[in-house]
Amino acid sequence: MRRLVVQTFLSLDGVMQAPGGPEEDPTGGFEHGGWTVNYGDDATDQVMGEAMGVPFDLLLGRKTYEIFAAHWPYARDEPFAARLNDATKYVVSSTLKTLAWQNSRIVTGDVAAGVARIKAEAGPELQVLGSGELVRTLLETPGLVDELRLLIFPLVLGKGKRIFGERSALAGWDLVRSTSSTTGVLMATYRAAPARPAGSFALGQPSDAEIERRRRWEREQ
Repeated sequence: MRRLVVQTFLSLDGVMQAPGGPEEDPTGGFEHGGWTVNYGDDATDQVMGEAMGVPFDLLLGRKTYEIFAAHWPYARDEPFAARLNDATKYVVSSTLKTLAWQNSRIVTGDVAAGVARIKAEAGPELQVLGSGELVRTLLETPGLVDELRLLIFPLVLGKGKRIFGERSALAGWDLVRSTSSTTGVLMATYRAAPARPAGSFALGQPSDAEIERRRRWEREQ
């Protein structure tokens, strides 16, 4: 069984849309594309280099695949280009029929079942890069994602596609590594863990004011 790792850039308010440029994904009127570009430093380069320095296959959604396939085969001198071009790419899509980028395979049908089947195969870890819609789908199935590698940037975008959707499954995550850049980027790695049970800070015997508050909220529902 190989690990499934989601690696992504996030704003403080959880947006992951179009981090690399305004032309990547302007859907929904998103006007802040390229919001990560001016935050790089040696620390972020090191973290990205470590992630790309291990053997990996890629699991991509259609839109991210199309962005990558239009760039990396033509940017062979850029860092990580060889690793991305040579990696096996599993592309989740119900519309694509052929894939021009080398070593690419289409995954159709039920996403969770298809990804679970790929995880069960022999091979290196599966890295999900970008692919917001796919990531949200994966996070709806408990236990499917094994690790989150998040680069959290110190800005609020206010709008855009976010990593977690309303149907994300309840899940706990253990922080196993964290560091920061000189530009304020928090780089954190979380591994899947059981969610801790809910508790309460309420008084053992609620006050009259608290009882009235609960009654008022019940009436307002």
